[in-house]
Amino acid sequence: MRPRGHGRRPRYPKVRDEFAVVLDYMPFGNPYDRHAQHRTRAIAQALGTKFFALVEILPLKNMPLNIGERVPIAPQPELPGHPVADRLSYDELSSVARSNLPKFLRDIVVEKERVFVEFFNQARPINIRLHSLELLPGIGKKTLKIILEERKKKPFESFEEIQSRTRINDPVKLIVDRIVLELQGREKYYIFVDPYPESPGVIRLNYLEYLYKITQYDKPW
Repeated sequence: MRPRGHGRRPRYPKVRDEFAVVLDYMPFGNPYDRHAQHRTRAIAQALGTKFFALVEILPLKNMPLNIGERVPIAPQPELPGHPVADRLSYDELSSVARSNLPKFLRDIVVEKERVFVEFFNQARPINIRLHSLELLPGIGKKTLKIILEERKKKPFESFEEIQSRTRINDPVKLIVDRIVLELQGREKYYIFVDPYPESPGVIRLNYLEYLYKITQYDKPW
């Protein structure tokens, strides 16, 4: 006999985000949802704006949502906001949500410029062969060397400065592309995202909380 609760997801999903941006809103339900009750009721797929959890939320009564809207979310019933029904994996996102993800991620990264610029100043080696900066798509050994040399002279203060002092054409895109890769859940190292679903062998580098701390970013979104 299967033990009670074996293989079930937690009743309330573990989500640290307090706000999320709506990636897709389905007012008549999601016919592909694994929860039968969500196939015929209003549902939304969203991205946490602080810790980048992908979530399924239940819009509050008489409160239709708009794609791109930033909304408060409630992973626990006593919290204010639209209830979080479940965590989502990247593969569970609708085609609309997937297409919107990079755009809205870019908006978040640009809004938190000082947080993500500081990653270029603070990133450290993972081991003797690999540096954290090399996890960003497009950064190889030559570009890494330039970044390290430049930040020794003077810490980077903006994306524009990173662009002008290195060979990186679009530093925002590098951050966004890395976050998308981590959300897809097939990486060994995780810089910014808590891997979901959990899998053995992954290594969390936990930069995001550290970056929020040293930049004194204390907003809930």
